[in-house]
Amino acid sequence: MFRNQYDSDITIWSPQGRIHQIEYAMEAVKQGSAAVGLRSNDYVVILGLKRSSDELAAYQKKLIRIDDHMGIAIAGLTSDARVLSNFMRNECMKSKFNFNRPLPVEDVVTSLSEKSQVNTQQYGKRPYGVGLLIAGYDKTGPHLYEYSPSGNCYDYIAMSIGSRSQSARTYFEKFYKTFAEASLDDLIKHGLRALRDTVQQDKELTIHNCSLGIVGKDKKFVIIEEEDLKPYLEMIEEDAPAATTEAATENAADEAQPMDTDTPGNGNAMDTE
Repeated sequence: MFRNQYDSDITIWSPQGRIHQIEYAMEAVKQGSAAVGLRSNDYVVILGLKRSSDELAAYQKKLIRIDDHMGIAIAGLTSDARVLSNFMRNECMKSKFNFNRPLPVEDVVTSLSEKSQVNTQQYGKRPYGVGLLIAGYDKTGPHLYEYSPSGNCYDYIAMSIGSRSQSARTYFEKFYKTFAEASLDDLIKHGLRALRDTVQQDKELTIHNCSLGIVGKDKKFVIIEEEDLKPYLEMIEEDAPAATTEAATENAADEAQPMDTDTPGNGNAMDTE
């Protein structure tokens, strides 16, 4: 039933120093649709590729507002994302109630990391099967963090998670040096182009399957969707409508790469977004 005797319990290490249940949770993140984020000296932009579970179903939300100065993009199990987003909201409300100030982004990320890490060391618990891109702005400036099911959180200039996300990371690696001084419109263009590289070749970005979140200097976190997103998609219409050959090759490689897990079920059964 199991691959080996070390993958049935979160508290057991393998001889190679691995905890297989954490790796399985990270596979759930890879099955979710892509989310990307990038920041400049003044703003943070996050974008998500929304997925519909059925032709008759609505597109699922990928971006969640946490507070006026913070929001997240998700990839993985949406139910786990709701639990973590509610926890982050409570932490922000406690700060406002007790200290009358917004909670610094680093503090809420640290609390989230500690909460998640407990689930990797106690019997009867499991890691959260969701990855987050956390965008926020506080007195120290803009921040973009990636959260993984292991409880690790890292600060990034630009990052992507989810299915076919390697193509977006390749795009960011080419242009990240220009992000620091980029205007908000240029930052959004880069984000849309990176997200477009994660789309399957027979599909394209539309106002229905894309979400945009912005937070920054003198700008509260806002989620832009549907018709409000149309002007931003028009900004990249002059670009090539399909992903570049290089991006397409990387996407094909991602899909061809076998998963090193025995995670039961498929993407639909896991309800990953």
